[in-house]
Amino acid sequence: MIVCVCQSVSDRHIRGAIQDGVVSSFEELQVELGVALRCGKCEGHVRAMLVDVGACAVADPRAGHPIHFQTHITTGARHSNF
Repeated sequence: MIVCVCQSVSDRHIRGAIQDGVVSSFEELQVELGVALRCGKCEGHVRAMLVDVGACAVADPRAGHPIHFQTHITTGARHSNF
């Protein structure tokens, strides 16, 4: 399914970038795939996808910085870096 209409980025592109270790944060997805750089309507869905796969979670949106998780695809284990 297309998540970012402006850049024609699908959920498969996003999941692939995360699973391949290319990105681990919303900001990295913006740089690599261009999501949420134009209209921004996809930002909520993209951030939710990051949380769903355990790549990134936002502790407090007002803080302005995410808590990153290192995801081990082979074992499914994840560890926080704080």
